[in-house]
Amino acid sequence: MVKVIEPPFSLDGFLVGHWTHPSGETGCSVVIAERLSPAVAEVRGGAPGTRETELLRPGMLVQRVDAVLLTGGSAFGLAAADGVTRWLAERGRGFRTSVTPVPIVAAAVLFDLTRPDSPRPDAEAGYQAAAAAVANGWDSGRIGAGAGARVGKVAGSERSTPAGLGTAKVETPFGAVAVLVAVNAVGDIIDPTTGRILAGTRHESGTGWADSRALLLSGGTSLLSSPSNTTIAVVATDIPVDHDTLTRMAIAAHDGLARAIRPAHTLRDGDTVFVVASREGRPDPHITLAASAAAEVAMERAICLSVRAQR
Repeated sequence: MVKVIEPPFSLDGFLVGHWTHPSGETGCSVVIAERLSPAVAEVRGGAPGTRETELLRPGMLVQRVDAVLLTGGSAFGLAAADGVTRWLAERGRGFRTSVTPVPIVAAAVLFDLTRPDSPRPDAEAGYQAAAAAVANGWDSGRIGAGAGARVGKVAGSERSTPAGLGTAKVETPFGAVAVLVAVNAVGDIIDPTTGRILAGTRHESGTGWADSRALLLSGGTSLLSSPSNTTIAVVATDIPVDHDTLTRMAIAAHDGLARAIRPAHTLRDGDTVFVVASREGRPDPHITLAASAAAEVAMERAICLSVRAQR
């Protein structure tokens, strides 16, 4: 039996903080590693907005992060990473150089803007999210990066459904894997165990689900006029792993995303997953398989939980 823990919970080696705009329209969430930690990034959506993903590719110098930020505000929201960087710098955190430690903050954005003057997370928002980070900050709801999220937008925003932030943790005999995901997808949210639509594009009548994939296949959508999408996530683990295992976990997490969101990884989504570890080691193939499976299951459950309170 897989042991899945729902929020709130904690995971050794990580702190999580959130900042939500007073209007409730946007926000940001940060996962802070308690030390500079190995990480990878996997981008599969066609419209990503990111920071430091290239630094985490194989063959690069650093391949580590002090923190990962998920934020609303589209590209404007990347400014929130500057606040997280400042908070870390004040504490002497970062990649050691001959001059000063340089905090490494990876980030990804989702599009939650609804008008030209929509609020956007800025550097102060990122600083406040970092300052609020606590061990049991893994939480779900319309908070942080998920505050302005919606799903099921293939027929226009008026037929979409509120979503939010989702978290889940899977425990294995070797350690645990946790997921924090902000769900703002083009498609519907699907319960992988039943195939049932949990949230998404509503029928024109306003009741029931229209099935986003079916609408796309029929051509009965206004998707081209609705670019405001993207699912972004952090997968964290205290299992001792290497970069190869982190890469396999990122791929597995995207598999879980694609099972819980239909369709996923579209041209209009910027789907991005970061994976970070608090402990390093050379796991045997069995541990790598278990860690990857845990990432997949945790992603599925976290996505489903992101819409639980909004159905």
